[in-house]
Amino acid sequence: MWGGRTGALLRVSGLWPAGVLGRRPLSCNAASLAGRNSPQCWNCGGPGGPMREHGFFCPQCRALQPPDPTRDYFSLMDWYGRPFRETRGGERDVRGSGARRNRAFRVDTAKLQTRYQELQRLVHPDFFSQRSQTEKDFSEKHSTLVNDAYKTLLAPLSRGLYLLKLHGLEIPEGTDDEMDRQFLMEIMEINEKLAEAQSEAAMKEIESIVRAKQKELTDNVSRAFEQDTGRQGSYLLVLAATNSKKETGRRDILLSSEQYDLEKAKEMLTKMRYFSNIEEKIKLKKIPL
Repeated sequence: MWGGRTGALLRVSGLWPAGVLGRRPLSCNAASLAGRNSPQCWNCGGPGGPMREHGFFCPQCRALQPPDPTRDYFSLMDWYGRPFRETRGGERDVRGSGARRNRAFRVDTAKLQTRYQELQRLVHPDFFSQRSQTEKDFSEKHSTLVNDAYKTLLAPLSRGLYLLKLHGLEIPEGTDDEMDRQFLMEIMEINEKLAEAQSEAAMKEIESIVRAKQKELTDNVSRAFEQDTGRQGSYLLVLAATNSKKETGRRDILLSSEQYDLEKAKEMLTKMRYFSNIEEKIKLKKIPL
């Protein structure tokens, strides 16, 4: 993506890849490299510190550090609208260290794309052709990770499935037995209409139906995750309260409700996957033989 003319434009943009972007991008997980408890730079052995947590690069020698395997896609892409102030040494979070990170289903795709471009300007292999082989390897891993995160969070279905995974839930293949019969009949009817569609008007009608269904399901998934997030906040407040029998009961109720919200999101995402399969069939049918 960043080769050729685009890569050249990025090089003349004045963005120095050794700068530090954002407040909490990928950090050095030196424990896996050096086998020590305290993070250290693989290149200079410099001690870890607050600065290491804020960037891809060692604050002493500016060497690119390995990706942090514990960081999830949401904190990596950090699309939440946090403002940054550009400086020669990188960019700083102007809100300070109190800015809150979270995981939300609703995503500002414009900010997500901007963040993706910012990260690729820092870690894309084009910027490391003259660096050490170790940094080239780390650059490849960083760039691939950023690509995967961007693609996953961009689409509502993959974003929702990833959120479920972060909550320890996954949708296995072959879940027909768990779906209600009415929904499966609806899917079957749409597939039959698609198979019989011979005109552009018929195809557009099916596309319109599927698009409306996906929007409705996406809104429902969003509400389910938002309710879950709200209950998590309430649960933390109750957890900090006294350990009386009454508060223990409230915690149990909140945990049960949280699980219900996640199961509702799982159900809606399963339906979205069915409609996504129909969308793929529509694309294939549009391709001339």
